[in-house]
Amino acid sequence: MSETTRGFSRRNFLTTATALGAAGLAAPALAQQTPDAGQVQYDPEADQRRNISSFRAQEWQPYFSNLTNGAILADLTSRAVHFWSEDGSTYKLYPSSIPVSPELTRRGRTEIIKKVVGPSWSPTPEMRKRNPEWPPFVPPGPDNPLGTHALWLSWQYYRIHGTHDTRKIGRKSSNGCIGLYNEHIKELFDLTKIGTQVLLI
Repeated sequence: MSETTRGFSRRNFLTTATALGAAGLAAPALAQQTPDAGQVQYDPEADQRRNISSFRAQEWQPYFSNLTNGAILADLTSRAVHFWSEDGSTYKLYPSSIPVSPELTRRGRTEIIKKVVGPSWSPTPEMRKRNPEWPPFVPPGPDNPLGTHALWLSWQYYRIHGTHDTRKIGRKSSNGCIGLYNEHIKELFDLTKIGTQVLLI
């Protein structure tokens, strides 16, 4: 790990976490300070109520006309990702993180165009404007906001990816991407292919 990356993860974020910890907010707040999140407000009780009420299995037919290449549904309301295999024999349901605000949220149809194990990460120009202290590049590893695996979507800068910060799952904590636990993104990575359909609602 380079000195730049080490300083980025520890010096910039742990100071914030320590300050917030004094207010009794360290656990949820630290999750919001990682590079994928930025500065956001989080209401854990509201998130918990929302997840309990709407996190449930779905059928694919209301959302897709077919299962060619398999299908992923990212439901931003319930903060869940659904996957159906092309032959319909496999169905998976995963909790996810979602974008922090409506202006960072994109909905509609896209598809997987690239799959990467051990992704590196670079903030977008807009992220750098909002967070000039962020480094221009983070290599694969425990400080990388994309976790262990990432699925590139056809929309520029949008990914379905893992996260090393498990507290982000189930929360509004991203700059537009959909995040999963690392063990879940690995499973989804293995189940999907280039061309798998993706719908964000």
